[in-house]
Amino acid sequence: MCSLAIVAISATPALATTGPGGVAVGGAVPGPTPTSTAKPIHTAPITARTPNILYNGPVYEKTAGGEVIPYVPAPTIASQASVAGTAVPGAVTGGSSAASPTSTAPVTPASAGGPLPMPQLLVPGSTARYVDGLAAAPMSAPPAIQEIIWAGNELIGLPYIYGGGHASFISPGYDCSGTVSFALHGAALLTAAMDSSEFMVWGSHGAGRWITIFSNAGHAYMTVAGLRLDTSAADDPSNQQGPRWRPLRPANEGFVVRHPRGL
Repeated sequence: MCSLAIVAISATPALATTGPGGVAVGGAVPGPTPTSTAKPIHTAPITARTPNILYNGPVYEKTAGGEVIPYVPAPTIASQASVAGTAVPGAVTGGSSAASPTSTAPVTPASAGGPLPMPQLLVPGSTARYVDGLAAAPMSAPPAIQEIIWAGNELIGLPYIYGGGHASFISPGYDCSGTVSFALHGAALLTAAMDSSEFMVWGSHGAGRWITIFSNAGHAYMTVAGLRLDTSAADDPSNQQGPRWRPLRPANEGFVVRHPRGL
């Protein structure tokens, strides 16, 4: 579980944080494949500096049948994403460009008393993007990273509740470590929720390639492919509470840095 204390918000846009070995936390910068054997430098994508900026590039949805089709949000949801007539190498484009019958428009899960299924959004490249208030997983990310992002989306809009998500993964609200636990559970990396102190010794030491968990005795949050999943509004211009995708923080002092093995 975690403390109710909220760190003061900084007006400075959040940038990627450099971890051990000079590798910054978050997803890799889109661009040409590096020719050297050195690890690519990780930074926050420009659209991750504030949740109020929507990604304008192509967006796709993975349907229940595993088909990847162009994503079009429900008419009631304002969106700047337009994917009509756009093709992405490697993406299956069967079906129409309209939203699939299995699509679920982003809603406020709080009204239903727990997490609700959300569209499994995908974007080209290796960084997650904000789309209609949710996070779209990068196509080049491992399946576990995509599942973590899609699980995190199910919590967006739910309130902060101290202890939420610990007695059961199904809860009307979540605290900080309950949020991190739920997202990891989405990729079958956890079978039971952990508190922030337990995350201090979980997994491997240091920043991960795709995902990093920051924890201390009072708080826990995670960064995944360039976005931050956190219940604290610290360094987030939106100042919205509860589980949300937020900009990366410019600094993460006072936290133990861990990551799931292999990620």
